[in-house]
Amino acid sequence: MLLRRTAFVFLFTLASCCSLPAQTKTVAERLGYPADAKLLIIHADDLAIAHSEDAASFAALDKGYVTSASIIVPGPWLTEVADYAKAHPDADLGIHLALTSEWKTFRWGPVESKDKVPTLLDPAGALWPLTEKVAKNVKPQEAEMEYRAQIKQAIAAGIHPTHLDTHMGSALSTPEILAVYVKIAHEFHLPFLAPRIPGDPLKLSALLNENDVLLDSVTIATPGVPADKWKEFYVDAIKNMKPGLNEIIVHLGHDDAELQAVMVDHPDYGAAWRQRDFDVFSGPELKKALQDNRIVLIHWKDLQKLASEPH
Repeated sequence: MLLRRTAFVFLFTLASCCSLPAQTKTVAERLGYPADAKLLIIHADDLAIAHSEDAASFAALDKGYVTSASIIVPGPWLTEVADYAKAHPDADLGIHLALTSEWKTFRWGPVESKDKVPTLLDPAGALWPLTEKVAKNVKPQEAEMEYRAQIKQAIAAGIHPTHLDTHMGSALSTPEILAVYVKIAHEFHLPFLAPRIPGDPLKLSALLNENDVLLDSVTIATPGVPADKWKEFYVDAIKNMKPGLNEIIVHLGHDDAELQAVMVDHPDYGAAWRQRDFDVFSGPELKKALQDNRIVLIHWKDLQKLASEPH
């Protein structure tokens, strides 16, 4: 599974370079905080792929362990997430736009009719398992159709998305697909997760408008983090956090029979991995680190307000 996530993780470990159109205020100031505030979104990926994933993520949202989550609309548990969204209208839920389906025996296809998006399909008729395959095969116009279908299906189910982000970084796989991603975000007036990449190879800066915001740092655990250093990894990330707009992305779940079956033969981002993330973020040490380092927790819906400002 490492190869499937490597490109995505790499993008978020690079130094920033892309510039936004001129803003007279920092994001913190635009949200009413001091200019040097350390803003942090703690975000849970992958809702709707399994009940275990949903149960852990709902608990984390309800108890404030995370401030945001995002939904894989082609996932089989979308109705469960929609029911939660209706019962919790203030929950910060985005769309985890998916062009990939990475698990060995647990696959999903597109929301759009397959005959309209043939380049999205692998030989088994599911979405491609690798981001590299997306870059090689997917036509941007078909990615656009699928993105729009996923958002519209979520809205039709009663979900009011607060932002867009990208499963396995597939929206960042080519400049053309990135352009579609930004176009769709602007169309729906939603903020979107996007990295700053040295040299701007994806030509992101040319796509941005005055209301767009880029994260100053994104932290995500990688397979290089030993299991016995899990808590230390996240606590250190918080201790080293700089003023600006930051995000920690986690993958929550319970290491139960369901999630073990879904994620069979994939220790990276698998069931035990997701249990470790849940255990750390529900624990007292993480809460203390946030308090000691004066971290201001915010939501994507706070940034959604900025995306809708006149410009």
